[in-house]
Formats: sequence, structure tokens, C-alpha cells
Amino acid sequence: MWVQRAHWWSDRANAGPGVGSCAVADLSGFPYAEVQFDSGGGVLGGTDAVRALAGQADVTDLWVFGHGWNNDADGARQLYGALAASLRAVFDSGAVPALAGRRPAIAGTIWPSKQFADLVASGSHTAAVVAPESDGARVLAGVQRMRAVFPGPQAQRTLDRASALVPKLPNQEPARAEFAESLRSLVSPAAASPDDASTEMFAVSGDILMSRLARPPAPAPARAGGAWDAATNLLNYLTFYEMKARAGTVGTLGLAPLLSELTRPGLRLHLVGHSFGARLVTAAAGALTGDKAVSTLSLLQGAFSQYGFADNWGTGRPGYFRPVIDRHRVTGPMLITYTVNDVLLGIAYALASRVAGDFNADLVAPGGATDLYGALGHNGALNTPEAVPATLLPVGGAYSWRPGAPHNLLSDQFISGHSDVAGQQVAYALLSGSV
Repeated sequence: MWVQRAHWWSDRANAGPGVGSCAVADLSGFPYAEVQFDSGGGVLGGTDAVRALAGQADVTDLWVFGHGWNNDADGARQLYGALAASLRAVFDSGAVPALAGRRPAIAGTIWPSKQFADLVASGSHTAAVVAPESDGARVLAGVQRMRAVFPGPQAQRTLDRASALVPKLPNQEPARAEFAESLRSLVSPAAASPDDASTEMFAVSGDILMSRLARPPAPAPARAGGAWDAATNLLNYLTFYEMKARAGTVGTLGLAPLLSELTRPGLRLHLVGHSFGARLVTAAAGALTGDKAVSTLSLLQGAFSQYGFADNWGTGRPGYFRPVIDRHRVTGPMLITYTVNDVLLGIAYALASRVAGDFNADLVAPGGATDLYGALGHNGALNTPEAVPATLLPVGGAYSWRPGAPHNLLSDQFISGHSDVAGQQVAYALLSGSV
């Protein structure tokens, strides 16, 4: 039944400007409203529906969902519908008795995240040598996909120039350097940080950057690599970087101010983010002002650094989101699902090692815990003294939650890949942690 409800909401939300911004829908029996943000964190269509939902006196818990990089708006709503269906099944089963009498509602965030087709495809390379024409066409198609990510006129002219350089990449080093420097100009260094090697990406010349990336996209079998692999890896990395920057901006400038408006006595706020949506909701929690806090923070296959909450991940540096812990922005538990089954995050963060020139990472599992640039959803929160080692349990399992602490939930048994986050085991953990 949730599928029909999710499609019904999708149809309403696509019916025209403003539709969906002032109406409360139903998602598996939970009152549902959504808010849409642009890439700069501005609100599209208003926040009336979400504020009205949070203001209902009988709503005790508001679950705020954030989707990741591989979801367009309809895909996000499908994810929210699937997760809502699992929450409903667990809620109605009585598996969490303390929730009896509570009335939860759901708020969905929609932000301009782009599907990351190149990165998904990069895990399926074979050892066979691909014809140069096929490689060139693949890179040109990747540049074309960047047009949707960077729609401005100046960006389009930059992408025109990058496209013109593609035929020259195999044989002309100056063309490779210009290709890298042109594409790099599309992104802002404001979101650069050492934990994903993006500071290094801005620091080196275009020819060095291409040289470091001139290896087959991980985890391909070993082969020579070259200009086509460098170009593919660069396109993947820059798209990844832009989605990272955009998620942080939307969380800080868009969602955080809205959360501050929604707080009221008796209302528990629960933030749930998948993939880059985990970065979005964590950034929102970190940007809360004064003594404001949320009740729980759940990061499902989070696409940010494994050192995001670290007190010291190298030369005394804390993780980017360490203030969320230090400033007590979460009063209840923080849930982190992670699994080696998340090949997508392993690939994405292996690219960071190459940008940094750390080729030792190729000798171990790409993006693994021994890789300096591993992901939260692949390895959990590392170098974080408060982190609690735990396992994602079946429905009815006994959790021991600690307020304000990250819980690394090893999820190999129940999460089969990056987007497999809507099962009842996940829903049970969310509800159990919300008590």
C-alpha cells in the first residue's frame, strides 16, 4: 500500500508550483509533509506544511528524512515511502512498547541531488581493453551529465571547452592539464577539507591531478590505465565533491533554521539521513544555535569521512562534525549503519586516496578502515572515543543506547548495499533509539 501512497504524493508534488508546500499527506498512516530546497539552501514553495505538521499538539515525534546523491525527487519520495512502511510495520507490531501512545509524523526534505551514474558504473569495469572510441565517448557522456549538475551559463561554456579537449586527452599533456583545471573551476574550494583530499585537489596542478587519477576506477582489475581513466575518475570525484558541498550548504543554511522554528515543548525531533543526506542532517544539527538540540541523529550509509566525529584524526585535527558531539546537539543516541557491502562508498573514497597521491590504498580494500580516506558508511565512526561498537539487530533485539554517543552498527547481515536502508531492522533501530 505504501507504493500507491508514495506515488500519490509524488503526483501532487509535481502538479505545479507550491503544490505540496501547504498540504499534509499520508505516508503509511503517518502524517507527512515535505520541504524543498535549492542548491544554496533556499526554500522552494514554502515551509507551511512542515511547520503546521510540527505544530499539531498531538504529534509527539517528527522524523525528518534526508535523501542522498543517487536520488532525484521521485526517488527520494520512494525511499521515504519504503522507510515509512517499515516504520509502520514495526510501530504497529508493538516491538517497542515504550512508543505506545506516541504519534509520530514525517517531514521529507528534497534537495537538488544528481544521480551519480558514472560512479555506479565504475565498479563494473573488466580487465578487457576498451576501444579508444568507446572510452572517448564515455568521457564525453560524463561531461554532458555534468551540465545538469552545473547549469549556469559560465559553467556551460567551461563544459563546452572540456568537451572540445576530450579527443586530445590521450596524446597531449597540456590538454589533460587544461581539462582538469577547467573542470576544477566549476567547484568552490569553500567546502574543501583534508579528510577527503579535496584540499589537495585544489593545491596541485592539473597535470599532476590527472597523473594521480590515471588508474582504472576502483575496484577494477589491474591494468595500465591512462588518460581516459584519469578523466573518468576526475568527473566522478568532482561530482562527488559538489554533492558533498551542496548537502552541507542545504543542511546549514536551509534545514537548520527550519529545525529551530519547529522546536517546541513535547516535540522530539529525529533526523535521519541516507548517503549525502547523512551529511545534510548532520550539518543541520551542527548549525543549531543556542542550546537547541535534536533527540536522535541516524546516519544510514553516511557519505562522509570515517573521521567526521573524530577528536583527533591526525596532527591534532578534530573531525569536521566533531562539534555535534562537543556541543551536545543530539540528546539521545546517534545511529550509524556501516557495512563492507557498501561498495559504492568504497569506490568513492578510494578516489580521494588517488587525489592525495596515496597509492598504498590500492594494496588494501579500497576505502577500507586502513585507508585514510574511508567513509562513515563503510567503516563507522573512527578515532571517536565516545563511539559505541554495536550490531544492527533483528526486530525485537535488545539495544543498549547511550545519550549523545555515536553507535557504530555493523550492518553486514541486513544491509546488502548502499541503497538498502529501508528494511524493518533499520526501522526497528530508529524506533528503539527514539524512546
